[in-house]
Amino acid sequence: MFRFKHFAIDDSHSAMKIGTDGVLLGAWARVEGCESILDVGTGTGLIALMAAQRSAEARITAIDIDAAAAREARHNADLSPWGERITTARADVRSYTTEQSFDHIVSNPPFFVDAPLSPDAARSVARHTTTLSFEELVASAERLLVDGGRLSVVLPADGAARFRRAAFGHLWLGRETDVVTVEGEAPKRTLMEFVRTSQPLMPRCDTLTIQHRGGVYTDEYRRLTEEFYLAF
Repeated sequence: MFRFKHFAIDDSHSAMKIGTDGVLLGAWARVEGCESILDVGTGTGLIALMAAQRSAEARITAIDIDAAAAREARHNADLSPWGERITTARADVRSYTTEQSFDHIVSNPPFFVDAPLSPDAARSVARHTTTLSFEELVASAERLLVDGGRLSVVLPADGAARFRRAAFGHLWLGRETDVVTVEGEAPKRTLMEFVRTSQPLMPRCDTLTIQHRGGVYTDEYRRLTEEFYLAF
């Protein structure tokens, strides 16, 4: 059981365990003021729970193609203060239909494109684009978002350009943050926010460093995650 300040996560049955990527996206995505949020590939439900904590009025739908993950997300939602605002389902976003559109879609999507598959089938689904390509995620977001709605994702830095190409002509990049794990190193992750709009946007780009050399967390990372991590 991984404990945050206001909720806890059981990740014993999910293929993907609690990690920095999910926490970064859950803290970075601009979900405040949203009424409807969709978490694609929810896994343990971590990002859905972070969204519920940050957006007091939002109704969150958390879907995952893996049945065990969907069950675990439901379990974690029920343990939280916001279970009544979170709907969970086993579903494939490519064929997912609903009468509502969403203000914001968040996703820590599969990102390995050409790498060898894991011998663990569930882990392969979570990490490899064989079941959800970047183009398919973009198309799903374009279909499910309201006009002006946002898609926020976290990816390895070397996958960001490929995702931008997939989104070109469909969603506009509005914000991008390169994430440096240790001060002085090259970025290893990229956070991106895309907007469903016909109006051209000039993206706002910046960099977030997690740790100084020597293992001390930076003030900017503490500010971003302090409402979640017990240590902060």
